[in-house]
Amino acid sequence: MLKKLTFINQLKNLVYEPENHTFLLAVSGGADSMVLASLFRDFGHEIQDSKFQFQVAHINYKLRGHDSDLDQKTVQDFCEKNHIKFHLYEVSAKDQKPENSIQLWARELRYTFFKEIQKKENLEFLVTAHHLNDQLETFIINLSKAAGINGLSGIPSNDNAILRPLLDFSKKEIYQFAEENSIKFREDLSNKKDDYLRNKIRNKIVPMLMETNEHFLENFRKSSLYLNQTKDFVHKQIQEIENQLTIFNQNYKILSKEKLDQESDFVKFEILKKYGFSQEEEIPKIFTAENNSSFFSKEYQLIVNRDELIFIDKSEEQETPEEIVLIKNFDFSENPICIDLVNAIEKIDGIGKRFEWNFDAEKLQFPLLLRKQQDGDEFYPAGFSGKKKVSKFFRDEKLSALIKEKIWLLCDSGNHILGVIPLRQDRRYQADRTTQKKITVKWTEKQLIR
Repeated sequence: MLKKLTFINQLKNLVYEPENHTFLLAVSGGADSMVLASLFRDFGHEIQDSKFQFQVAHINYKLRGHDSDLDQKTVQDFCEKNHIKFHLYEVSAKDQKPENSIQLWARELRYTFFKEIQKKENLEFLVTAHHLNDQLETFIINLSKAAGINGLSGIPSNDNAILRPLLDFSKKEIYQFAEENSIKFREDLSNKKDDYLRNKIRNKIVPMLMETNEHFLENFRKSSLYLNQTKDFVHKQIQEIENQLTIFNQNYKILSKEKLDQESDFVKFEILKKYGFSQEEEIPKIFTAENNSSFFSKEYQLIVNRDELIFIDKSEEQETPEEIVLIKNFDFSENPICIDLVNAIEKIDGIGKRFEWNFDAEKLQFPLLLRKQQDGDEFYPAGFSGKKKVSKFFRDEKLSALIKEKIWLLCDSGNHILGVIPLRQDRRYQADRTTQKKITVKWTEKQLIR
């Protein structure tokens, strides 16, 4: 039963010492969100000498004419009466309301608005008024989509600082609480229409299910709890399996492709989904892809490197300059010059080569610079006869795509390749016994060997 005390207990289950935190409430004017606002108001009245604060945000979508304005007035009047800071967003032509996918558009618009307020007002948590009936509707929608255990577990009560403290309470309990406490609210009559899938489920399917068992909703609440506990257990087991498959986990993560391929399709899906690869038809392609193939999700690049899967977090990648100038000119009256690259470019994990290359300065065109590989690049590698394309050299060295991306070419201003760092110098520009003016390029720091 929804009471002030049961609500406070639920809130405390979601966030430790809520009296010491700040909140933004999403309030539409309906019974559930107005009850939520009233409960927060009463909680605030009972607290003294704390940093507790909450504010209210409302969006007027202008979808229902005068009714939308009355919803706004209901929320605004409540906030003015109770001295609560009120934030309003009124949809206008600039928001480009689509003809289709209204619900998705509205969701993106309101969460963008909420995040802006939270950042501006320094409010830690967003609180919404989702309740048990919403949970049931979501379960049925996800059931129809074969969403798996995550989808069937429904709406999380605490998800990335979005709190839903009414999730265990039914719509009936919320209406009853509103009536007992004389809480004003507005009914959205558009919910009675079957324009959307959720409305069809709410108005037709859920009432039929309720008729099958007078305790149906309470039994669903318990089932939802069990499903969430099962989900947590499964995720823990999946994490343990992933840890066992992890070969390297420092600047990026590497998993054993061979061992992961031996796991069930469910385990493969759950692990790869963490990195944004959730399309079922894409997963078999990862395990049959050629060496150095790349796959991309929103957050990660996945590189297939023989029996390894390399995951690179794109958000942590630093922008790489197109070229780095090492020395602009050479004064032939000076002593030999030595350039140490230890502070110039990033270490290359997996290549343990320190090097020291000596060049005949009179054979070079200045400035000297570093750049990445380009199509058609070729050089004359020391220790080999003839010339070789850099791309062919990479293949012969069996370099992964990850390492190839980190390798620099040492060039002069004539775009002659002087060496592939840190692997091989070009023999044409090497210093010899006749060299009078020498430039040394080296890398002294020991590389990390994986």
